[in-house]
Amino acid sequence: MSMSVEISAGTEVGAASYRRGTAGYRAVTLALFAAGLTTFVSMYSAQALLPAFSHAFGVSPAVSALSVSVTTGMVALAIIPASALSERFGRTRVMIFSAITSCVIGLLLPLSPTIEILLVGRAFQGAALAGIPAVAMAYLAEEIDPKDLGGAMGRYVAGTTVGGLIGRLIPAAVVDVSSWHWALFAVALLSTVFAIVMTRALPRSQFFRPQPVSARRLVSNLRAHLAHSEMRTLFALGFIMMGAFVSVYNFLGFRLAAVPFGLSEAIVGLVFLFYLAGTVTSTVAGALADRVGQRWVLLGSVSVTVLGLVLTVPDNLVLTLVGILLFTGGFFAAHSVASGWVGRLARAHRAEASALYLFAYYAGSSVAGVLAGSAYAVGGWNGVSVFVACLLVVAMGLSLRMFRATRVG
Repeated sequence: MSMSVEISAGTEVGAASYRRGTAGYRAVTLALFAAGLTTFVSMYSAQALLPAFSHAFGVSPAVSALSVSVTTGMVALAIIPASALSERFGRTRVMIFSAITSCVIGLLLPLSPTIEILLVGRAFQGAALAGIPAVAMAYLAEEIDPKDLGGAMGRYVAGTTVGGLIGRLIPAAVVDVSSWHWALFAVALLSTVFAIVMTRALPRSQFFRPQPVSARRLVSNLRAHLAHSEMRTLFALGFIMMGAFVSVYNFLGFRLAAVPFGLSEAIVGLVFLFYLAGTVTSTVAGALADRVGQRWVLLGSVSVTVLGLVLTVPDNLVLTLVGILLFTGGFFAAHSVASGWVGRLARAHRAEASALYLFAYYAGSSVAGVLAGSAYAVGGWNGVSVFVACLLVVAMGLSLRMFRATRVG
């Protein structure tokens, strides 16, 4: 399919929601899978390079980790404005503009002469990236039949996990034989390829209806979603779970490269292959939630995440790796279910509902990422583990609250 944008103020005559097995469903899920790839390849490419940044610029691990936190922080700040713009200009226009702009910035990042310039560039890239996650869930909720939404959402989240994997694995391999400059350049090129696939495959919206951008209306819509107790719980869960996830992965490389493990950067990079667990669990969890209900799958996913964290604490490489595998799979399963649940609960103004969830999600990444840096400075990996454990205790409480509040999935 060629690149297309919304051209109608109303629903197409004879339009029908895409069902699993149809050509339209396959086109949408391919485009959104590619959208997840290009977004997360760019967003987390710096995470595998944190030790390299520390060495090249002579900064602490906490300062190096800001190259992730400033990006996710700007994504969080730009999510809601991007969502509002999508209500006026269309879902696909915003996603395509976001992909192109972030790729251009990504191609310029390897030229950064100082850590300060790199951080500024990463912040701008975060703002540009926000358009895709701000709109993707709303687009799916509008275009996919509700009976198949969980599976479609799972495929989008699967794309984000593969993107996160590639965005960490490739720079880790390149930096081991070259420099961080070439590592970032390689990632930027690949992200551009995925962006092209997304723009070519993305079908025109059938059910989007443009609305004027109004600050008053936007605030009213946001307040309506925040008045929903279950939505607030899911927003808080997104904040906590993403904060826990980024905290672990920001400092995992330092943990595995230090005594007693002493692994090389290339070997540490291979650990990001565990992202494939998230690719599987996000898809399975989304489909399973469609059949047995979100509450059971969410509670089980958070429980697996907790177990995974516990296994990373002993100085045993096998246990640590198994723990990371479980932690990763559990996190992405929980995210897939929670994000899909927000789309189901939002009967109107879905873009704003998705934006609120993702604002919390990426704010958690930024805020917890910074706090985890302080925890690492004080107590090393054990300090990070205690910090993340506290977050997961809260996450378990939120999951139990959703379990009790919803008798029907």
